[in-house]
Amino acid sequence: MARKIVPGLSWDRRLSAFGDVLRGGFDTSNGGFILVWRSSELSRERLGYPETVRQLEARLQRCHPSNRSIFEGELAEARHGRGPTVFDWLVRIIRRNPEIELRLE
Repeated sequence: MARKIVPGLSWDRRLSAFGDVLRGGFDTSNGGFILVWRSSELSRERLGYPETVRQLEARLQRCHPSNRSIFEGELAEARHGRGPTVFDWLVRIIRRNPEIELRLE
């Protein structure tokens, strides 16, 4: 996605940075756009609970000690197949921007 929205821009691939890129200011479109997520069902599967557990385990290793209990709770939920997945996180970030219309195909 980054190659299409901001070709050539080097960014750290964190979810917060993804939200920043979508908001503009990196030579991205300031007039809004339609983002078509092709093969979204395959992405939903691949970014489901196993990937969510992996991501939360990584976050837990590098988070501030005061946030450990938050990530531990989210991790426990994900291990039981509950709560938002990585796919859900991405959709939420995209839909927060009123200038982007997300189409899942």
